[in-house]
Amino acid sequence: MIYLELLRRHRNVYIGKVGTTEVDFYTPDPTGDRYYQVSLTVMDENTLSRELKPLQSINDNHPKTLLTMDRIGNGNHAGIQQINIIDWLLSNDD
Repeated sequence: MIYLELLRRHRNVYIGKVGTTEVDFYTPDPTGDRYYQVSLTVMDENTLSRELKPLQSINDNHPKTLLTMDRIGNGNHAGIQQINIIDWLLSNDD
């Protein structure tokens, strides 16, 4: 579902690899590239760390987003925005 919505919003969607880790989705865009990780939940600290690691290893200033079904814990993780998937789907934001 996330992949299809990213295709609708950005037209081009890729899976990225950073060293030995994988970024779920990368969307090149004339206004700026974007990176997305998707996880059902990151309430467990180990899961949160695992999902943030690929995004943290990317050394550029393009937007990085972690999409989860969590309703609590959403916010900013050192520049990585955590957003509820449903809220993201209903928004016009990239």
